[in-house]
Amino acid sequence: MMGYIKQFYNFLRAILASRRLILELTKRDIQARYLGSYLGMVWAFLQPTVTILIFWFVFEVGFKSMPVDNFPFILWLMSGILPWFFISDSISNATNSIIDNAYLVKKVSFRVSILPVTKIMSALYIHMFFICFLFIMFFIYGFIPNIYNLQVIYYLFATIVLVLGISWTTASLVIFLRDIGQLVAMLLQFGFWITPIFWAAKIVPIQYQTYLKLNPFYYIVEGYRNTFIYHKWFWEDIYLTGYFWIVTLLIFSIGAIVFRKTRPHFADVI
Repeated sequence: MMGYIKQFYNFLRAILASRRLILELTKRDIQARYLGSYLGMVWAFLQPTVTILIFWFVFEVGFKSMPVDNFPFILWLMSGILPWFFISDSISNATNSIIDNAYLVKKVSFRVSILPVTKIMSALYIHMFFICFLFIMFFIYGFIPNIYNLQVIYYLFATIVLVLGISWTTASLVIFLRDIGQLVAMLLQFGFWITPIFWAAKIVPIQYQTYLKLNPFYYIVEGYRNTFIYHKWFWEDIYLTGYFWIVTLLIFSIGAIVFRKTRPHFADVI
């Protein structure tokens, strides 16, 4: 465990040392992603917004879904689906981050490990907009901000650490096996449906809920709902929090090891 913590600490130091470069690459990534389109960066916010509006119309207007725990269904759904948008966008884009920037890999002095970080930062920029949008939606429905909302910062940090560990592994392996990209897309679709985003975790029989909580994304999605809806601090479930960080630091360390072992071969394969 101490080895994992040390690796994580060294990573944070490296990120701080490269913060200006990361911000510059993040800016370029956002601009390049929508280069040539008429609406430009508006698409980054328009697509998820339209998706949420479609869900709202289908489930609340069409199916007339009942409130969940006395909360409007759209607020309950948004609290779970917005972190998933961030998770999915981060992992899918970070997986191809090294391939997309092959010209930087051959520069000896360039720290290639920050490339997945820039993709995650790009997704974070968009996610921050939707967090603000979420606050506005809650306010429209009559719910004012409260002190519990502050822990969204904690869940953002937890999400970034988790997806970065996953992305280091997938970004390394996809260079040697391009099918990894399609596999990641399939696993993200599978993860969407086994994570309680459209359905409440309490509908699962009690004897199976332990297995449900083994999914680290469960902790993130439920954490957002605890932050905005149920008003529950993350330390109130100390066992689930401890499990999440053990798994997350393990994934982070595995990602760092895989990346470090495969890094010397990137230039030859690309």
